[in-house]
Amino acid sequence: MNIPLRGAAAANPDDLLILLAVARSGRFTTAAESLGLNHTTVSRRITALETTLGGRTLSRTPGGWELTDLGRRAVRAAEDVETAVATIHEGDGEADQIAGVVRISATDGFSAFIVAPAVAQLRRRHPRLSVEIVNVTRRALQHRSGLDLEVVVGEPQVHRAEAIRLGDYTLGMYASRDYLDEFGTPTGIAELSAHPLVYFVDSMLQVDDLDAPRRLVPGMLDSLSSTNVFVHVEATRAGAGIGFLPCFMAGRHPDLVRLLPDDFAERLPYWMVLRPDSLRQPAVAAVADALRRRTAAVHDALLGIVPLEH
Repeated sequence: MNIPLRGAAAANPDDLLILLAVARSGRFTTAAESLGLNHTTVSRRITALETTLGGRTLSRTPGGWELTDLGRRAVRAAEDVETAVATIHEGDGEADQIAGVVRISATDGFSAFIVAPAVAQLRRRHPRLSVEIVNVTRRALQHRSGLDLEVVVGEPQVHRAEAIRLGDYTLGMYASRDYLDEFGTPTGIAELSAHPLVYFVDSMLQVDDLDAPRRLVPGMLDSLSSTNVFVHVEATRAGAGIGFLPCFMAGRHPDLVRLLPDDFAERLPYWMVLRPDSLRQPAVAAVADALRRRTAAVHDALLGIVPLEH
């Protein structure tokens, strides 16, 4: 049952749209830039809206501004206003609801091989859609201001959010053919300790599920560490050491050899996390569906069973 929004009839539609912009970006300054206003104007209009509605619509969190319960109801009204305005601008034709900016946080590999092709295909049908991707490997945020959805590794522990399991991928040990010719091919886990590891920066790794190499072969010394998985792949190809790599990425390079697949086949899940109200936005719902479809379509490649095609 919808709870009536006190003061909604008197609320200025422009103020509702400003609140919608703040809710999507999580920041007054970003919302102001997108609307062509200044920070002071945005703050003043939000205050006026809250006076009309009789309560706070936003609360400050470490990650930015989050909607209150009243704010969420106000945003639903703002979305109706946005839809009506879009219909006017479309003239007599049917308005394309899948439009605007969708902001995603995801890992490097997932962004490149799942998000990018999925969005490219979606935009062919909906050219007014724009997607911004922030690449980071971390736990799901408790406050995701400014983000419409996150893709994380491992099951998220979040509150007031919807978590959807997308699928699994496999990591394995890899080395370049030139490296193995020079330093020899390890035939067991014990022999790996004599080789350097190419992987994430240990002190900056925020995802416990990604600790497999240091848990299984603690004797391996770090060779080249990076927060970017593409650096892991290229460093391994260059002979910096043995890399613990996503199979769907390493398998694209014929100069890389997978080592000890029976011992190292770490299977991890990708999860998608969204704010409860995000799927009400047609553009976010469309992007989320496109990511689900793309992940399912490359299921075998993510597990390293078949190569991931371009």
